[in-house]
Amino acid sequence: MSGKADPRPAGDGTTSRARLDRGRSALGPALELVHTGRAPTRAVLTAELGVTRATAGAVAAELEALGLIRVDAHPGAAAGSQGRPSHRLEVAAEGPVALAAQVHADGFRAALVGLGGRIVATTPSCETVDADPAKVLGAAVDAGVELLRATGLPCVGAGLAVPSAVTEPEGLALNPLHLAWPVGAPVREVFAERIRAAGFTGPAFVGNDVNLAALAEHRHGAGRGARDLLCVATGHRGVGGALVLDGRLHTGSSGLALEVGHLTVNPEGRPCHCGSRGCLDVEADPLALLTAAGREPGPEGSLLQQADELIREEYGDPVVRTAAELLVDRLGLGLAGLVNILNPDRIILGGLHRTLLDADPHRLRAVVADRSLWGRSGGVPILACSLDHNSLVGAAELAWQPVLDDPLGALRPV
Repeated sequence: MSGKADPRPAGDGTTSRARLDRGRSALGPALELVHTGRAPTRAVLTAELGVTRATAGAVAAELEALGLIRVDAHPGAAAGSQGRPSHRLEVAAEGPVALAAQVHADGFRAALVGLGGRIVATTPSCETVDADPAKVLGAAVDAGVELLRATGLPCVGAGLAVPSAVTEPEGLALNPLHLAWPVGAPVREVFAERIRAAGFTGPAFVGNDVNLAALAEHRHGAGRGARDLLCVATGHRGVGGALVLDGRLHTGSSGLALEVGHLTVNPEGRPCHCGSRGCLDVEADPLALLTAAGREPGPEGSLLQQADELIREEYGDPVVRTAAELLVDRLGLGLAGLVNILNPDRIILGGLHRTLLDADPHRLRAVVADRSLWGRSGGVPILACSLDHNSLVGAAELAWQPVLDDPLGALRPV
């Protein structure tokens, strides 16, 4: 055994590197905590991760070095507080983004979305949807690429939201009922090809628009903190649903779970695209409201915009109110059935359903409580979705997930 002293000087970084090595497995969980707003300070991060302050500091510093978060270097104590102030953590304003796109019956839109669900830039909504998916997705990708060029921000990947169930693992649009696309269109393959053709090597993902809206709302909006979250929404056409169970999006064995639009709520009702009659899809969407109110859809604006404006501007008209109440009753019947089956701890509503809830929150909640077994025993909170463009944010969440899972592996590949 040698009696020579260790030639390395004290404070050479060995200790800090060891702390970082111990905390490297915590990088993903730490980033997700900041991303979802659950760790606004380093003290909260330390407690949530169950690590030492030194390890939490090393993890936060590594995430900052990756350009993902910002650590407040000079924290100030809040007024009236005691003890050492904690460093505040927030997502990096100039950090990387995900390219997100959404296609719906009345058009498509592209956006850049950063961590925290923050929309950095968005294109105007295009009001033309070609019958060829490749043309639409190509145009959406081109619009997103223009945003990337204009901002100069790095891109971690791309996500697409479509108004159809998307099969797993194939990525086929199984039922694009409100688009002129063929059944089973290979949207994931086409989207990925267009991304590669644009010169990007990041991953490309596709999901159902309401599923992605639910994911975004659960992480950043009205669904935050719910364990079992039911989301029901009507966008431009039709009605969709999604379920987050124990914090994870439930898509079923092959991506086709929770097609709530095809619950029958009026057996003698309108014929549905699926071949049945009186489905929620045709009894509680924007066209159903306009029809019930005796209004012909106009050429200006989407069906969703026209229906929203009708409620907000003419709800005092007895004909409009009666039409809205009819939709609320149909929607409440569908929600009550879902509550009996799923027993969620929260329901959130998007699109026109959010507008109907805002217009008369008591009627919808009363219908659900009266028709559902669990509703009678205390009621299920029914809230409006709170995020603008939540399907776009959800599409971006798909692209961000590999980074949340493994920040170093995703951003510094070996």
